[in-house]
Amino acid sequence: MKGKTINETPLLEIKNLETAFLINGSWHNAVDDVSFRVGRKKIVGIVGESGCGKSVLSLSVIGLLPKINSKIAGGQVLFNGVDLTNLPDNEMNNVRGKDISMIFQEPMTSLNPVLTIGYQLQEVLFNHSTISKKEARQSSIKLLKSVGIARAEKLIDEYPHQLSGGMRQRVMIAIAIACQPKLLIADEPTTALDVTVQAQILELLKEIQEMNDMSIIMITHDLGIVAEMCDEVIVMYGGKVVEHTDVDTLFYNPKHPYTKALLQSIPRMQEETEILNTIKGIVPSLINMPRTGCRFADRCSSVMKDCQMIVPRLAADEQGHQVACLLYENSYPSEGVKTS
Repeated sequence: MKGKTINETPLLEIKNLETAFLINGSWHNAVDDVSFRVGRKKIVGIVGESGCGKSVLSLSVIGLLPKINSKIAGGQVLFNGVDLTNLPDNEMNNVRGKDISMIFQEPMTSLNPVLTIGYQLQEVLFNHSTISKKEARQSSIKLLKSVGIARAEKLIDEYPHQLSGGMRQRVMIAIAIACQPKLLIADEPTTALDVTVQAQILELLKEIQEMNDMSIIMITHDLGIVAEMCDEVIVMYGGKVVEHTDVDTLFYNPKHPYTKALLQSIPRMQEETEILNTIKGIVPSLINMPRTGCRFADRCSSVMKDCQMIVPRLAADEQGHQVACLLYENSYPSEGVKTS
């Protein structure tokens, strides 16, 4: 970073991040040696099956992991060049909600059921600005209107159970953008919403991103959302990044067998079939993670002998398309056999 201005520095840079959980007296990495950048005003998608480390990665960035049984075991999370992993709690609280904000999964349960919508919105404003109660209420109404809630003056005094799922998600977005953060992490933002509401929420996020010059990390298992929203895509498996490229390249020229399998599992309306494509087996648990070789080897249709012994290195081709697979020469580590 030395010699660069703040505008030349990536908004977010994750370097060799390791996040571990304590299970039965031993530490196990749920995020293992993950590195990537999020540029300014960009939308980066993170995809993969449940259990691949997507949500743990997001909680690592925003500093919301439970300290009793988890820790950042290594690496850095650099936001505007500042390492968030070393910040004291009070300084991290100043960043969280103001500079980096998050939309959590499950809009039905993310809001506090015993507090009004207005209270929960105004709490964010009070935490990060000097503002009167009257100004906070006016700002909250304006925020609710900005996310497409027409009767904001009445809804501000209502409770979450009085709102539909789509309305609750709009409230969650309003809370997340209250302080105009530069980075928004959206963790499955359309889960449990019907298709029409999903489209409305995604359109709203895109409008807010463009209006506020904001970057977004979009965590999802829905590749349709990725195609609609994202500039770049990161594919995770077993806590590792297995592929990283721009969105067009991912859909038209996927390289990793796992990425290809995910794309093949998408139903296609123009094709008549009785049986959908699936990926055999399941994502390995933290305590059963392979100790050597590629973590996808047991489920891979292109597996080779070396895949059981050598950990593939995430490497880029001439176009910058990164993939961690021994089918590609660049992914062979120069030092030979490695254990994970």
